[in-house]
Amino acid sequence: MNRGQKGRGTSAPSALWGRIACGWSAAFAALHFYWALGGEIGLSVSAGPLAAERPLWFVVVGLWGVGGLCLVGALLALLLTRSDLRGTPAASVRWLGWGVSAVLLARGIGVELMLLTGTGGLDTSVSEEQRTWTLALWNPWFIAGGLAFGLATLRASRKPT
Repeated sequence: MNRGQKGRGTSAPSALWGRIACGWSAAFAALHFYWALGGEIGLSVSAGPLAAERPLWFVVVGLWGVGGLCLVGALLALLLTRSDLRGTPAASVRWLGWGVSAVLLARGIGVELMLLTGTGGLDTSVSEEQRTWTLALWNPWFIAGGLAFGLATLRASRKPT
């Protein structure tokens, strides 16, 4: 067992993408908690008018709730790095990993395509500033997360050598 594996049940090849996915999730959680606590930077170009209004449901579900889900995603990403998971727990973690990857990729690629092609009514419901930031930052961010979870899951699906 090398130093990176000692007592943690991780294998080096699959651990890298799992750690990247964990970092992605933790960063997204931190951003949502910042917004939930009253932070302003970036929220208006992400949430549009809801950023100024901040209705209770938006703060509870959209900010605290999404932040909490991101922390669950970070835990899932760490579980994908474990080489000692076997049987049903390992299969469940991999299925969840594939699901998270698919949702993030669908969100990132889907919204990107809708904004670029003007379909889905998004052109009329978002400001030009929102559109620009969504195309340049938010959608690529979701795509990066989807790829990180997908690669972590792919590596976790391979049998340890």
